[in-house]
Amino acid sequence: MPGAAQPTSPSCSRALAIARTHGWNATSFQTLGRGFSYLFHEEGYVAYVDTGAAWVAAGAPVCSDAALGGAVDAFVEAARAAGRRSCFFGVEPRLLDAARASLDHLPIGEQPVWSPLEWLDSLKEHASLREQLRRARAKGVVVRQLSAHEPAAIAEQLPRLLGRWLSTKAMPPLGFLVAVPHAFESVDGERFVALKDELVIGVACVIPVPGRNGWFLEHLLRDPDAPNGTVELLVDAVMRWAAERGSSWLTLGLAPLAGNVPPPLRLARQRLGWLYDFEGLRRFKAKLQPCDWVPIYLAFPRSRSAALAIFDALSAFATGGVLSFGGRFILRGHPVVIGTLGTLLVPWTVLLALAPSADWFAGHSAVKWAWVAFDLALIAGIAGLLCRPSGRLATLLAVAASLDALLTPLEAAAWNLPYLASFSELGIVVVACLAPLLGALALGGASRRLGGQQGL
Repeated sequence: MPGAAQPTSPSCSRALAIARTHGWNATSFQTLGRGFSYLFHEEGYVAYVDTGAAWVAAGAPVCSDAALGGAVDAFVEAARAAGRRSCFFGVEPRLLDAARASLDHLPIGEQPVWSPLEWLDSLKEHASLREQLRRARAKGVVVRQLSAHEPAAIAEQLPRLLGRWLSTKAMPPLGFLVAVPHAFESVDGERFVALKDELVIGVACVIPVPGRNGWFLEHLLRDPDAPNGTVELLVDAVMRWAAERGSSWLTLGLAPLAGNVPPPLRLARQRLGWLYDFEGLRRFKAKLQPCDWVPIYLAFPRSRSAALAIFDALSAFATGGVLSFGGRFILRGHPVVIGTLGTLLVPWTVLLALAPSADWFAGHSAVKWAWVAFDLALIAGIAGLLCRPSGRLATLLAVAASLDALLTPLEAAAWNLPYLASFSELGIVVVACLAPLLGALALGGASRRLGGQQGL
């Protein structure tokens, strides 16, 4: 099929052969993607990423049941010998039973599971889901499986769809087990596209779970302008296809922080909805009426703390490190970043209005009030952007903030720096120069992101 990846190294080829035999974990075929290292032990392997401080395993070891305990011990010891901590992200009770003596664990969410063989019966009992499918079909949406002989005109649209889908995400793309830039390259994977007038408006990426006679619907991508019901129509097509193949197990993957997680993680679920829509993702998966919800865990050596294991796992997802991710978060122009800058601009503008013109503007009162008016306009523009996101408005605000970032240092050099009398005054000048630069970068990121959502 178009875009299907092939193993790119001897290690990956070896891992592929093992996964085809012992791939029981939903994550097994995810570990054949880019960015993973492998520790082979007997007839199995552990796939992991090295954060610089820890080896974070992508799920449980891929091996037979009997070899699980030995593979866990070998991985933990190899990490220790390399001067790294270790943990296993996204494991099921099967691993905990096999390595109970050596691993502690923490529930981090739940994984919904379906039986494709029961999907049609489930549809008969859920009128609201049938209505979503009807709406999408009425809008002219059709779904088909990509084949090896797919017209180039269809395959060439996939990168564009990926870019438009990413533009709807205010948070920077994550790595590790949720990386999407190479979503169309999974080994042994299948792809289903949603089409409207031969334009690709959605895609479902499915990878095998051979140890369970099943599949993992790894990615569901939808164009911002796709009709309601497009995603549900993709899921329906995958379920029917899997049932025709006799597959008895399918998952859409982890719903993070769902279910009975510890109090600190419940608090994160409640307070961090602005960063990641935990509840929304759980509700969407629940709407599709899974047969079961399986608890998923973060497992780590008993000598390590749960807090440190959580930090190591987050570092694996934050490609390039937590600090680097924080920088990308700002540069992407997340609404919270923009809103924070706009909020801080309010007291700054008040202080600016109260500042003596003789001390800070070389006696030029007109310049001071021009800056006050400018900042008030910027505050109003940011408020408008948060209420109605617009690429054009974000671009205008980014240009305005850039002009501020250029003019303020020139003004400070001419009127302020030669006459500073204290470190507090120096701090005010530094803030005045750096704040508009930060605002310009964040607003520029918002402009690029929102500009990627231009209509079909």
